[in-house]
Amino acid sequence: MEHRSQKATIRILSLAIALALSTTAWGQVLQFEVRHERALKDHPGRVTLDARGVQYQQVLTAKQQAKVSKGKKPPKLESARWEYQDIQQLWVSPEKLVIVTYEDRKWLLGIDKEFEFYLTGKGQSFTAAYDFLKEKLDQRFVAAVADPKVEALWETPAKLLGTLQGSEGVLQVGTDRIVYKTDKKGQSRTWRLEDIENVSTSGPFQLTLTTYERAKTHYGSMKGFNFQLKQKLDEKRFDLLWKRLNRGKGLGFLTSIQERNQTSQ
Repeated sequence: MEHRSQKATIRILSLAIALALSTTAWGQVLQFEVRHERALKDHPGRVTLDARGVQYQQVLTAKQQAKVSKGKKPPKLESARWEYQDIQQLWVSPEKLVIVTYEDRKWLLGIDKEFEFYLTGKGQSFTAAYDFLKEKLDQRFVAAVADPKVEALWETPAKLLGTLQGSEGVLQVGTDRIVYKTDKKGQSRTWRLEDIENVSTSGPFQLTLTTYERAKTHYGSMKGFNFQLKQKLDEKRFDLLWKRLNRGKGLGFLTSIQERNQTSQ
């Protein structure tokens, strides 16, 4: 009995060492228990995020495990891996993760292939994936998450207009990002300034952000977020935001003489 206990302890230590070595080799690793949404039948699986990309591995259901334990041949399990450079868009909310690849679906007139994953693990949230991914992906990253760490220069209550139904929340403008926070599932956003192509307004109670998120209604184009503001938008605040967005696009000449003088002092 003692001999078996020692063997079990050695086995556990070996697994722990292997996991530690794997984590060291790949850097930080995040794993999530998920449901892979399929057209005919959803599959249970596991999504792993590491320093180089995203991996999905299907796992056996309870019924399949029972059949295998009785000697039946295990089914072929689906698996896939995407390096970050091969991901056209990665969309993440607290409950859902979507990967859009560059691969065409031949039977759907060349529409890009997508993989949708929903969390099934108790107490899990893809919010941890936001902190992990925001430093690894550029404009192809869509964060349907309200970053709680934003240091807002100003904020205003607002309504995000939708095709059928919008949502109400708070729009927060920080030095390096803009956050829309709402209780409606899937509609919160955090945009780094480099994720926004343009900002415009048609009046003191309206603001539009044009982002690099893919618009489903316009294949392959940018997505606009049209906000009705519940408080009047200060003109100076809008001007400063517009200049901050466009300075990185070669429009530095728009800086006023006064601002240049302040910078040089």
